[in-house]
Amino acid sequence: MKKIVCTFTFLLLTLPVILGQIASPRKIQLVILFDTSNSMDGLIDQAKSRIWSIVNETSSLRHNGMVPTIEIAIYEYGNSSISAEKNFIRQQSAFTTDLDLISGKLFGLRTNGGEEYCGSVIEKSIYDLNWSNNTLDLKLIYIAGNEPFNQGPIDYKKACDLASSKGIFVNTIYCGDYEQGIREFWKDGAVCSRGDYFNINSNERVVQIATPYDTQINELNYKLNGTYLSYGQQGRYKKEMQANEDQNAMSQGSVVIAERAMVKSKSNYNNSSWDLVDASKNDSTIIFKLKDEELPEELKGKSKEEKEKYLESKTIERQKIQDEIGKLGQEREAYIKTEKAKGTDAKKTDDFGTAVSKSLKEKAKTIGYE
Repeated sequence: MKKIVCTFTFLLLTLPVILGQIASPRKIQLVILFDTSNSMDGLIDQAKSRIWSIVNETSSLRHNGMVPTIEIAIYEYGNSSISAEKNFIRQQSAFTTDLDLISGKLFGLRTNGGEEYCGSVIEKSIYDLNWSNNTLDLKLIYIAGNEPFNQGPIDYKKACDLASSKGIFVNTIYCGDYEQGIREFWKDGAVCSRGDYFNINSNERVVQIATPYDTQINELNYKLNGTYLSYGQQGRYKKEMQANEDQNAMSQGSVVIAERAMVKSKSNYNNSSWDLVDASKNDSTIIFKLKDEELPEELKGKSKEEKEKYLESKTIERQKIQDEIGKLGQEREAYIKTEKAKGTDAKKTDDFGTAVSKSLKEKAKTIGYE
């Protein structure tokens, strides 16, 4: 009887997540095209500081009350380390839901002088990637740089027309003076595909608002990592990657690691390809299908009942920690909103992250997200 009750409790905890994943067919596809020429170090630094706040903003969107899946892709362009035959364009990642992978690719970007072909990189990202055909899915390209938008072998208007035909919004972020960006066709590059135009000072340090909740959230993040049970060939590597991306976020300050921890408390941070707790939400029998050498050290040589009990305990523990982070995250966001209203600690100018977040929310509303 005790075993039946425990199993029932386990199913009650995991069933809402399982149903949520099945019942939420909508997706948000977000592509970021980074100019990685010599002058763009500041842009990359801003992106590192804002990546988790962007994901949090995206995770807060709902379609008919349901959480959409987030897919992100990254390209770099304008880097002379890339072959001229490829128009100085490199795909860092195709569409993926692996947020640690995206973080790792972002922190691995390095600048080097080259030719910046905006039309070419937009077109390539459209042809390369597996874009959704559903008109209810939100499809966005963000391109950031500081050279004329009309350079290169591909007419940017042709690329923007292609984007419009597929329901993709191309949003442009010019790293420099607003009027100069207009003269260099960055605004036109956005308008012709129904996107938004922004200008930012890419050399300005991002203004972060520290809160009284950051320390506690970060402590919970450390405990949260202890609930991950890596399995399979890539399990250990992916768990190390998770820790590395925590360190990368920490290198940007306590605010950024707190934002990452908030992402890790949400359903879009899913690691079912290497973590047994997440994987068991899709397949409750996976723990019994794996060979002993594929299991984490904690489960090797254990009986079926011992494996089941341990996995159940980690599932319950994780849910509790994620709930705590979620509650603190709500209080944190309320605190930040109050501080912004005061206009004392946060500047009104856009940086890379605020530009993306602002545009993302506005475009989402146009196709029924809230």
